[in-house]
Amino acid sequence: MSTTWPQPPSATRKQAAARLRQAVRRNSALSPAGIGERLFAKLFSGLVYAQIWEDPEVDMAALAIEPGNRIVTIASGGCNAISYLLADPARIEAVDLNRTHVAFNRLKLAALGSLPDHESFLRFFAGDPSAENAVAYRRHIRGRLDAESRAYWDGRSVFGRRRVSIVDRGLYRHGLLGLFIGAGHRVARLYGVDPADLLEARDIAAQRAFFDTHLAPLFDKRLVRWLTGRKSSLYGLGIPPQQYDALATAGEGMESILRTRLEKLACDFPLSENYFAWQAFGRRYDAAGPLPPYLKAAHFETLRARADRLSVTNASFGEFLSGKPVASVDRFVLLDAQDWMSDEQLNDLWLEITRTAAPGARVIFRTAAAESLLPGRLMDTLLERWEYRQAESLALHARDRSSIYGGFHLYVLRG
Repeated sequence: MSTTWPQPPSATRKQAAARLRQAVRRNSALSPAGIGERLFAKLFSGLVYAQIWEDPEVDMAALAIEPGNRIVTIASGGCNAISYLLADPARIEAVDLNRTHVAFNRLKLAALGSLPDHESFLRFFAGDPSAENAVAYRRHIRGRLDAESRAYWDGRSVFGRRRVSIVDRGLYRHGLLGLFIGAGHRVARLYGVDPADLLEARDIAAQRAFFDTHLAPLFDKRLVRWLTGRKSSLYGLGIPPQQYDALATAGEGMESILRTRLEKLACDFPLSENYFAWQAFGRRYDAAGPLPPYLKAAHFETLRARADRLSVTNASFGEFLSGKPVASVDRFVLLDAQDWMSDEQLNDLWLEITRTAAPGARVIFRTAAAESLLPGRLMDTLLERWEYRQAESLALHARDRSSIYGGFHLYVLRG
């Protein structure tokens, strides 16, 4: 039997739940806002993102990873953390508050190291239903997992199915975001629109015509306006109450913001290049079309050879950095986690980032709103240590095929 894939120990379930509650809690537990925060924390403790919704090509252009770099990133669905291995860093340490995401990332790494070939790896993670995946899990992957992750995937959901069975039943139809996209498709079909029909468009002009004719009018429907006006209805997008508030104060209605971002996703990039569009409108990948870097056949052997450079830990970003030496990290990837944070949490995080940043270190993150959230919130003594690459950030944001964020931001350590 293959040896177990080594990973750092995770927090206990109670510790992980407490960390997640702390990350989202701003209000009294019994207030309406506090109840919403508790509900989001509960929903966010399961699988949220079967696919990460940040464009890895944009990330890697901004990070400018050099051989030997040391990277700390939020794990999320793991697609990008694995893809960064293509740039030949010395080490990638992925962290996540969500224990399910940790187990999911470790499943990907174990599969990468144990499945016999790219075909079986692609079949396992491309998302099409296949009974062969259950066989592959038992025969190749299960014995390569650490005990905690194996117990998770062998365990059963509230519906009595083994959790690993989602790879047999269409991986991307599961998880909080997968269910949200499915609900969006059902609402569209109530009005006679099948979003999957967009995937028949042969060029960007046809994509634009479909959006203008069929998708854009949905945002004027009373039901859609009512749904998008409620924080809880967008928890499936992984939008916590704080992030919703940041968007709601941007001067537009939520339906207008979502319409604009869906328009970019549908119209700004050819379908042949945008696997995010295939997920949003088709709820799957096109195995013969665009794929995340980690799923491409040309990258399989390279990623397999470097997989032991990536570890996944259940921890908050700042907590993880607090245990690292001074000047020991070259690249930091925060995703959109700062949108959740209070000013105190934000400053505590950047104290650790600045302490552990090596010369020339780079930090990237995304925000729900367009502007960087650091000015006016981060202490001047911290902010002045970092150069904001605004023009580069704007250009990279325009290239981001996932299209769901308002802003992309790159900061580089001065000196």
